[in-house]
Amino acid sequence: MDTASFTGFIKSLLWIVLIYYAFKYAMKLLAPILIQKVVKKAGETMYQKQQQYQEQQNNSYSSNTESQTQHKSEIDVNNLREKKKVGEYIDFEEIK
Repeated sequence: MDTASFTGFIKSLLWIVLIYYAFKYAMKLLAPILIQKVVKKAGETMYQKQQQYQEQQNNSYSSNTESQTQHKSEIDVNNLREKKKVGEYIDFEEIK
């Protein structure tokens, strides 16, 4: 059976410190590249969603314009009738 020694403990501690600093250095080098890829992917996703939204709006606009043109003539006639009506006007006086 092996017993724990002071030199074995120091070696283990040095390996842990060495791995920690190697990981820290590697992340300094790789983090900007990873962040760029994440931001680029998010931008592409947002662009695709915007394109889908615009296509959806264009499709709904074209279908709505057909139904709106039919109702537009009816609305114009009703608006002309309403414009001819004149309501009551109330004149307020300032009381001192």
